[in-house]
Amino acid sequence: MPKKIHLAFDISYTHLDGRWRMPGSWTGSTYPNLDVYEEIARISERGCIDMLFFGDGTGIPHTWAGSRDEAVRWGIGWPRHDMSPVITAMSRVTKHVGFGLTYASTFMHPFYVARLFNSLDHVTNGRIAFNVIASSRGADAANYGFDELMEHGLRYERMEEFIKVCRMLWDSVAPDAFVWDRESGVVVDDPSKVHAIDHVGKFFKVRGPLNCMPSPQRHPVLIQAGSSPRGIKASAYISDAIFARWPPKAEKAKHRALLDQELAAIGRDASKIGVLWGCGLIVAETKHEAEARREQLLKMIPKEAVGPYLSHNSGYDFSKLPARFKLTDLNKEIAAANASPVGFVYKLANALGGDPEVTREDFFEYGLRTATNYDRTFADTAPKLADMLEDEFEAGGSRGGFMVVHPQAVPRDLLNVVDLLVPELQRRGRFRKEYQGKTLRENLYED
Repeated sequence: MPKKIHLAFDISYTHLDGRWRMPGSWTGSTYPNLDVYEEIARISERGCIDMLFFGDGTGIPHTWAGSRDEAVRWGIGWPRHDMSPVITAMSRVTKHVGFGLTYASTFMHPFYVARLFNSLDHVTNGRIAFNVIASSRGADAANYGFDELMEHGLRYERMEEFIKVCRMLWDSVAPDAFVWDRESGVVVDDPSKVHAIDHVGKFFKVRGPLNCMPSPQRHPVLIQAGSSPRGIKASAYISDAIFARWPPKAEKAKHRALLDQELAAIGRDASKIGVLWGCGLIVAETKHEAEARREQLLKMIPKEAVGPYLSHNSGYDFSKLPARFKLTDLNKEIAAANASPVGFVYKLANALGGDPEVTREDFFEYGLRTATNYDRTFADTAPKLADMLEDEFEAGGSRGGFMVVHPQAVPRDLLNVVDLLVPELQRRGRFRKEYQGKTLRENLYED
């Protein structure tokens, strides 16, 4: 039997960066209308989708020219609400689909987050995932009292300690501790089953225990998306499932090999850890229709919004670019500024090859394709896209599947995946016809 492909929908950006106005998007509903999110959940569960994923950010972008004005004007990276209450509503109208929620270990405290995810796991009956990130965004850092963003390596050190503390807290109350004896009035018959963790580390000091009942999954599914060598090392320690950008097939194999090496080094079973490769999908009845809809992406945001988008997501102010420059030199400046060393500029340099020099105008033209997800969006009929996904799945190690990122228009693109692509994958034996597990972890580990 062929191994099953897993599918998740990243719906973090359905209302951001111009998607709200694209043909096929909801009309007459303004973010964050709960009716819309509940319907997204129903659509996804009908398609046996593994998970709905919510990325997050807690600042309004202000990297471009040191001002938030253009981001505010064009809806770049904002508005964003805490999606935990929305997930609660979505979970009440579904029984199987999972939910991935993002918090930054760079700013948050592990006790609060461990307690929150314990509660969400109860509310969803074991369908919650925690996407832990090391933030590269200065706009977020300022809202948590940081004068500047901590160094790249330190962010990962903090993340690893953060997860260590969360795991200890989730294990600080034994799963069989509670007896709730009505006759005697005893709640926990053996108090030793509830213990402090007494953690003292470089970043956190936490006594514990967690003052909660153990949740259905005990630990939420942990997701992490590091793609640098340091990020892959962190994801090996942290992740139950890994979210990765869409590299060429050779790079997928390289990423998978490095991940397996890091997993083996800490004694984890690499066969149990899947990668969800992020890609945009536009599925249509004909290739012509699909390609026409893909071309619409380039009109999603105006050119004036590209710089603010790239600056926010790279953590570097591109408004100061000269008329001509080398991408390798620019990437050195980005790394020196403590921004992401494997972001847009790094990927563009690799795509162009050698030591390319570009103009400021060309740079933003390339940037438009990234800001609209044009270059990571595949548009075709369901059989052709199923062929591609099967091929890429094998190249990536046949463990995990795909995260459909930033759909062009919701609900249209989600409906087309569920109604056209999913049945095609099911016919090939590549996708479930019904959920087998009760929890998100069980469904993600289904082969």
